[in-house]
Amino acid sequence: MIMVFTVHTVDTAPPESRPALDAIRAKFGGVPRAAALQAESPALLNGFLAASAAFEAASLPPVVREAVILAVAHRNGCEVCVRIHSAELTRMDRADVVRDIAAGLGSDDAAVAATVTFVGRLFDGAGRVADAELQEFFDAGFTPRNALEVVFGVGVYTVSTFANRLVGA
Repeated sequence: MIMVFTVHTVDTAPPESRPALDAIRAKFGGVPRAAALQAESPALLNGFLAASAAFEAASLPPVVREAVILAVAHRNGCEVCVRIHSAELTRMDRADVVRDIAAGLGSDDAAVAATVTFVGRLFDGAGRVADAELQEFFDAGFTPRNALEVVFGVGVYTVSTFANRLVGA
């Protein structure tokens, strides 16, 4: 891979990316490499941060949101995303979800299992999911709103995983 992307600092980033990097630095005590690389594109960095905040505000339970993200990260082969979101699930005391998604196993948690299956079906059908498969998601206790929130999460984190792989995060 040719390295054409700059690992930016708050001072070297395009002006439109600097407030986001500054906020990230203040929150985490530093700027993660992925954000520093994505800062080359203010549209990408600012758009991803806004979209991920919107996904965090979705009505899905936190463990289900993280399962969506981790399933997308595995599907798209984003190692940095897998590490970050595996750590988050472990922090939530849900290492079982990390293990099951990594192994391609169904989870003992019915909501997580239905969500990970739904994510796979969204990818496999490029958004088309058979009525019976959608009903399986609903039978696990989810709503049409939740289905659309999963679609949103898949989109948001597909952007992130693709960008991270492109820039070598």
